[in-house]
Amino acid sequence: MKPTTTSLTTQQTVYPILFAISFSHLLNDLIQSVIPAVYPLLKDNYALTFTQIGIITLVFQLTASLLQPFVGLYTDKKPNPRSLAIGMMFSFTGLMCIAFAADFYYILASVSLIGMGSSIFHPEASRVAHLASGGKKGLAQSIFQVGGNAGSSAGPLLAALVVIPFGQKYISWFGVLAVMGIILLTYVGHWYQQNMQLKAATKKTAETPILVSAVSKNRVVISIIILLVLIFSKYFYMASMTSYFTFYLIEKFQVTVQQSQIYLFTFLAAVAAGTILGGPLGDRYGRKLIIWISILGAAPFTLLLPHMNLFGTVVLAVIIGVIIASAFSAILVYATDLIPGKVGLVAGLFFGFAFGMGGIGSAVLGWVADKTSIEYVFSVCAYLPLIGIITGFLPNIEGTKKRRIKN
Repeated sequence: MKPTTTSLTTQQTVYPILFAISFSHLLNDLIQSVIPAVYPLLKDNYALTFTQIGIITLVFQLTASLLQPFVGLYTDKKPNPRSLAIGMMFSFTGLMCIAFAADFYYILASVSLIGMGSSIFHPEASRVAHLASGGKKGLAQSIFQVGGNAGSSAGPLLAALVVIPFGQKYISWFGVLAVMGIILLTYVGHWYQQNMQLKAATKKTAETPILVSAVSKNRVVISIIILLVLIFSKYFYMASMTSYFTFYLIEKFQVTVQQSQIYLFTFLAAVAAGTILGGPLGDRYGRKLIIWISILGAAPFTLLLPHMNLFGTVVLAVIIGVIIASAFSAILVYATDLIPGKVGLVAGLFFGFAFGMGGIGSAVLGWVADKTSIEYVFSVCAYLPLIGIITGFLPNIEGTKKRRIKN
């Protein structure tokens, strides 16, 4: 029976597992998105400065980022299916703590627990998506990613409905979602455990040097650096939107906190839509082209956004969200093609770096906002997508990859 299952899973995309891991990603990132969603509430409750808001994000993102490459490297050698549920348990604990936080430092400790949960979850979840892809790696990564983006977009909306009107303690209600995630990830972990032999076979196949022979080791290193710079530009800009878009709308257009949360939800929903497009489009048209379009293509709209009225700002935010979100799936799969057989390491590195850049970006931009203004922050960040021009230096590996699939 096992050989039959292995063969079937290798050749076909296992959609039940992909949807399960995607929904788990939705729950994981929904819990995480509660943190920035309640920033206006925390700012009022604890008289926080923008710099302190940035530090909260920095602590969360750094705990989520610094551990991920090490988790990925370790699980490449010793995969642990139970780690998926364990990561969600960390997030559940942090969520309960932040609901009843007494001061600023308690908040920092709480978000660090959520960050640790994220650092454990993402590398192994990416490996599960890769394992269940049936060769459709871009599609699988997009299905996985869109769950996270959908969760990120739903978090502010639920926070606006549940937490903002009733108070900080109601954050604990999101613990129900964490328990759901633990149960679902236990099921996914069971499937993962049963397919460990398939994972080993897939790894052996991925290490076939057909793709590697087309790109030298030095070129691989340079390409990874370029991809990380692109991640920097994307997530520094995303930090301005996820952490400060609500404050920008409140300050410039005098909208209410609840209205600002709804507009943030609109932007994050657009990000979710863009994410699901990036992987399949990369599979069909080439990942380098999608990376180029998704980073550099957002620049005209980011440059216009600071000069628009409220309606125009929201419309441009939606367009930016769709375009810029399509990058990550394409970047991640492109990187796994550059370094075959190291899915955990690559996922940990890129998820970790993305979280790290988001955290550092939030802290830096919070400090800049305190020194200048929120509007100035958005004017400066508008130029970040122009960094996408360096995509032109990436090697074309699509033809080599396609030959390997046919073989």
